[in-house]
Amino acid sequence: MVENETDESAAESGEVQYDPESSRYNLYECPDCDNIVLALGRDEPPMSCHDTPMERVTDVEMSVKPPDVKQVLLQAFGLPKAGLDICLCVIGEGPLSANEVAESLGYDRSTITRYLNTLVELGLLRRSELNREAGGVVNVYHSVDLERMRRETLIGFYVWAGEAAALIEDANLTKQDYLEENPDQALPDVFWESFPDD
Repeated sequence: MVENETDESAAESGEVQYDPESSRYNLYECPDCDNIVLALGRDEPPMSCHDTPMERVTDVEMSVKPPDVKQVLLQAFGLPKAGLDICLCVIGEGPLSANEVAESLGYDRSTITRYLNTLVELGLLRRSELNREAGGVVNVYHSVDLERMRRETLIGFYVWAGEAAALIEDANLTKQDYLEENPDQALPDVFWESFPDD
């Protein structure tokens, strides 16, 4: 009964909880150590640890807010709404020059150029030179192969998620060390100042 109440309150608050029966991803952990892995789109454990198959995690009690694609792109890739708009514009209408993207979206030309360069660096778009009929060349931007984009964005996100997980682990270990050394004191606010927001 308690589990149902927890699930209902999470649903009412717009939170989600990991459900190994219906999720498109799986979490696995080593039965002998604290190693945890995320596997997307696989039915079997993706690896062994200590020569032992990893076990699927089934007892997650914590609920989290569901991710929003715009927020994920902002946090993982530093890509706010303007960057997403530019990326989708080129994917849908490209190849386009920076001027053509600016005309289509109404953004400032410098904003367009900055995000186009960022999108190329991220591997979400590619750049090439096009010879003009009147002479000279202009940079135009194209979408990359969709399979390549899928791979690059997933790997990029996993790198970001790994860094985030390492930061959380550092925070937990530091907190644990502090509380063991100071069992009669509450965790001071200064503790969190050692983990910068940016």
